Amino acid sequence: MLNIQLAAKYATAIFEIAREEKKLDAYDKDLGKVRADVFAVPEAVKFFQNPLVPQKAKKDLLTKAVGKEVSETVMNFLMLLVDKKRIGVFNEIYDIFTSLKNKEQGILIADVISAFPLTKKQQDALTKKLTTLTKRKIQIRPHKDASILGGLIVKIGDKRIDGSAAGRLRALQSSLRN
Repeated sequence: MLNIQLAAKYATAIFEIAREEKKLDAYDKDLGKVRADVFAVPEAVKFFQNPLVPQKAKKDLLTKAVGKEVSETVMNFLMLLVDKKRIGVFNEIYDIFTSLKNKEQGILIADVISAFPLTKKQQDALTKKLTTLTKRKIQIRPHKDASILGGLIVKIGDKRIDGSAAGRLRALQSSLRN
């Protein structure tokens, strides 16, 4: 719980800076790059969470990994996280930042589960359809789960639309039992 509170504090700080500078999308892109290049690697996460690793080693790794690819402000933010011993909760900070950014921009996240990866054309069509249904901007976050057999499961906030083959089979099975 304490880590989430700390992550929220730092996420809100970088969000406020990004909003003030009118660079929400740029900062989101930079922070997303850091997550993809560094914090998506389990060994790197352990490295940054290890209190025995010197701060200089953590800063050096961040500088080498993303120093030339992100803005100076984002790099300074990362160095601050290392100095304050908060870099270990970067993924949580990024998740909260993204949530704040999406809320600010009126974007809803649609978690879309499919048995097979969706093509760009399919994602665009689904985004258009969901935008029409919700009357809000939609951003799709795709997930793959072969156990649904086919079709899609779409989750937007607390709403769930199950159009999967497995879901339909369960519904059929349930109706045959009654």
